[in-house]
Amino acid sequence: MHAEAATRQLSIAFQTDKPLAAYGALAVAAENYGFDAVTVYNDMLYQPAWLPLLEMARATQRITLGVAAVNPFTCHPINIAGHIALIDEASHGRAYLGLARGSWLDFVGLHPQRSVTALREALAAVRHLLRRDPAPLPGEIFPLTGGDALRWPILRPDIPFLLGAWGEQTIRACRDAITELKIGGSANPDVIPHFRRMLDFDAETQGAQRQRREEAAQHKQPPVAIVIGAVSVVDEDGAAARALARREVALYLPVVAELDPTVAIEPELLGRLKEAAARYDFAAAAALISDDLLDRFAIAGAPDDVAAHTEALFAAGATRVEFGTPHGLTPEHGLQLLGKQVWPRISR
Repeated sequence: MHAEAATRQLSIAFQTDKPLAAYGALAVAAENYGFDAVTVYNDMLYQPAWLPLLEMARATQRITLGVAAVNPFTCHPINIAGHIALIDEASHGRAYLGLARGSWLDFVGLHPQRSVTALREALAAVRHLLRRDPAPLPGEIFPLTGGDALRWPILRPDIPFLLGAWGEQTIRACRDAITELKIGGSANPDVIPHFRRMLDFDAETQGAQRQRREEAAQHKQPPVAIVIGAVSVVDEDGAAARALARREVALYLPVVAELDPTVAIEPELLGRLKEAAARYDFAAAAALISDDLLDRFAIAGAPDDVAAHTEALFAAGATRVEFGTPHGLTPEHGLQLLGKQVWPRISR
């Protein structure tokens, strides 16, 4: 995101399962409601994010647009750099790039063993390419031999980077290259201070930590911002919204719950959730999710409830809260409620 943006930001995220012609109108609606950003997912087996983002870029004037997230294993950094540079050009400098290890890679026979190194090198390679730097860039996984560069003018070599990750090793390895960290699949205020400490603490020495702060202050670099986003469902019928949210989170909750150090789930319950998710039995999995557990992994309920939950996430230290699909009992009504009834209730 842009460094000069407001401290509190709200964004809306869309899955890429729509007709191509629908994306521009969705982004215009989000822009008109006053959202700060639109994110497009890049999940396996869905449409690649780039053409939906191009449609959004052409249709909008103000809103920030980004992909969260691309993995460097199915899309090489040279392709990532080219795609995001074109999106940034089409949007006149409103793009951001999100990178992550990615999920469901085993579907195409990929089993990355060195994902921390790969993500760190991919971020460096994309930045190197956007700068059109012809110098060699050493690397174990994504080296650039040098001697040439991207062969067209790049609007912004400093396009903001976001990292989607939960792992401490990955975050610390990549934090100097990013402006935002996204905690995907979480709506838990308690986990935000955990990541803030992880981002701010330098494991080497206190002197190095102090030097990092001094250099950041000298160059006016803000600390890495924290984005938190999850399944979001809002409706005047709060109970119906929460029932749908339970079904939506059932598939990924067994995975994400194990990543959150502030959430304790009984092993027996976790096992039953995993078994139901493996069978794609969303009804059975949803029945196992308590109200408290739901509130850790989804933002759901009536507009007042969703606004209060969002405020709690900001109060815990989130810089940006992202409302993920499906948004409402119908996507159109959910987006309308988020824009007209939830957003006005949020203190800027």
